[in-house]
Amino acid sequence: DSANISTAFVTVSSIIWSIVLPSSIPMPLVTRNASIAVLREIGVETGGSNVQFGVCPETGRVVVIEMNPRVSRSSALASKATGFPIAKIAAKLAVGYTLDELDNDITKVTPASFEPTIDYVVTKIPRFAFEKFQGSEPYLTTAMKSVGEAMAIGRTIHESLQKALASMETGLTGFDEVEIEDAPEKSAVIKAISKQTPDRMRTIAQAMRHGLTNDEIHGVTKFDPWFLDRIREIVEAEEQVRQNGLPTATADMRRLKMMGFTDARLAKLTGFTEADVRKSRHGLGVTAVFKRIDTCAAEFEAQTPYMYSTYEAPMMGEVECEARPSDKKKVVILGGGPNRIGQGIEFDYCCCHACFSLTDVGYETIMINCNPETVSTDYDTSDRLYFEPLTFEHVMEILQIEQENGTLHGVIVQFGGQTPLKLAKALEAEGIPILGTSPDAIDLAEDRERFQALVNQLGLKQPKNGIASTDAQALEIATEIGFPLVIRPSYVLGGRAMEIVRDMDQLKRYISDAVVVSGDSPVLLDSYLSGAVECDVDALCDGENVHVSGIMQHIEEAGVHSGDSACSLPPHSLSKEITDALIEQTDALAKALNVVGLMNVQFAVKDNEIYLIEVNPRASRTVPFVAKATDSAIASIAARLMAGEPLSNFPVREPYDETISADQMQPQGDPFTLADPKTPWFSVKEAVLPFARFPGVDT
Repeated sequence: DSANISTAFVTVSSIIWSIVLPSSIPMPLVTRNASIAVLREIGVETGGSNVQFGVCPETGRVVVIEMNPRVSRSSALASKATGFPIAKIAAKLAVGYTLDELDNDITKVTPASFEPTIDYVVTKIPRFAFEKFQGSEPYLTTAMKSVGEAMAIGRTIHESLQKALASMETGLTGFDEVEIEDAPEKSAVIKAISKQTPDRMRTIAQAMRHGLTNDEIHGVTKFDPWFLDRIREIVEAEEQVRQNGLPTATADMRRLKMMGFTDARLAKLTGFTEADVRKSRHGLGVTAVFKRIDTCAAEFEAQTPYMYSTYEAPMMGEVECEARPSDKKKVVILGGGPNRIGQGIEFDYCCCHACFSLTDVGYETIMINCNPETVSTDYDTSDRLYFEPLTFEHVMEILQIEQENGTLHGVIVQFGGQTPLKLAKALEAEGIPILGTSPDAIDLAEDRERFQALVNQLGLKQPKNGIASTDAQALEIATEIGFPLVIRPSYVLGGRAMEIVRDMDQLKRYISDAVVVSGDSPVLLDSYLSGAVECDVDALCDGENVHVSGIMQHIEEAGVHSGDSACSLPPHSLSKEITDALIEQTDALAKALNVVGLMNVQFAVKDNEIYLIEVNPRASRTVPFVAKATDSAIASIAARLMAGEPLSNFPVREPYDETISADQMQPQGDPFTLADPKTPWFSVKEAVLPFARFPGVDT
């Protein structure tokens, strides 16, 4: 059973908790029995089903909203929340097994008919991307608009909720303040909390800071008073920290951590740095312990290492940490967090294949991620799974535990998109070995100024460009380059805050609305190559040798983001001279950056001239497409390169048989060989766009 915090929304757009509100009515039992009755009436004989109920909080009246005789989106969430693999069990039931014949993978001693029971709280928060659709109203309705979700596990609702907020990858550290226009005027605050927005829960917390009572908030929002009480407890604890400063007593620090306060949030509340808070916390002996998901509320011991962090007080003897790290040689893989536009399931594909290939060659693979929609967070994908936020604090707590036994070979940050890359430098500073391309080389490719110097050194062409650290500088450079131009900040993924600007007025609007231009966050202005053909190149490198895995030609002209453009592999209209030159330039860039693992390069071709757009020394969203188009396990190979194997361990595949006609099949190659990217067949990728969900927005 789970409870939505919001009313009258599609479930996937709601915040969900794995607890049901305290009530005189045994609601879990009522809905359980009602679900079974519905399934029997419909005639579901086997497999999974989903039943949604509406419950009147005043009277306890229960109505059935809908029933789906199949697994649903919430099935994945429930599977990750409980450790009970619904789809896996449903598949076995469909071929004739009964529940009592199937073993529980987690405990190894109970049957699948043993219903899961949990002794922790799970929170799911959806991730939205309204900022990608200019002109769209950021309001939640009965139509699904979320693009992903994060899940967190804690021993208390406070801890679970604040961990979920920190997992969102939106810069939140917890219940960060929300700016309410005309606040603290009461009518303005009430107006703000009455709107069904993605940030409504944080807006409610802000309303509490502005003096609204729980009754006033409940009257406007209809949020259950029990949930409002829990949010107020967090807000009141924050106020105590603001007034009294960082706790100096172990019990006080532990109490805050048990409520889910991150080091980063405590730093904001006290004016210290996150490093200061971490040092103080460790000095007081307050560190995380890890508990296992066991499906049975500790009735039986969990045999599968599927874990989450929490903080416990030694109330009844020694606090138990259930991590039990092994003595093996380990590789930690950082996932990508919640799906969003620009960073989605493509990166999870890479994480999963890294787990599979490294396990096959003898490493213990450890996965860290917080996305319940992914295969990487299945408990049997990696050898050990930590369902945790991808923040420096949470990752370091895990690494410290894992280093207590065995050997940490290193951490892979290349496969999770931009999320783990942001942690690379901080982890390296703590002495954690980063596998693959060095954090400095990653930064070189991301830092527009350093990268431009490298391009000039290699003698490669770029569109006419400049780097601006101030608003005035941006206007000056734009005048020199001329319009139209492409403007973008450093360190972004998925084209966030990137725009084609066609005149000075549009540039001024961009500077005032989209980004803050400063020395710490400069922007790059490129001449827009109108009518150019854009290409993506994916390559493997071991630091010395390079193999180009795929060359993709975009169907749309340059300027349409690569994630939105259709593309073909191999290129359908580029000459051999151009494709050979693309391979040569990719080779030079990989060696100059000392890439170990995967690299993606984007080029534009205009008038038979090649212009370099950008380099990403990490996995890109095109990796699964290239792997399937060439039948080559490039993510698996890249993982082994990062672990230290040379590229020579993977032989070049035999040339394609040119005598085979188009209506015949080529013999299947070994996926662990290096395939020729110039396949004798064409593979085409097309994007699926969600404009139907955003009325009035079509660009």
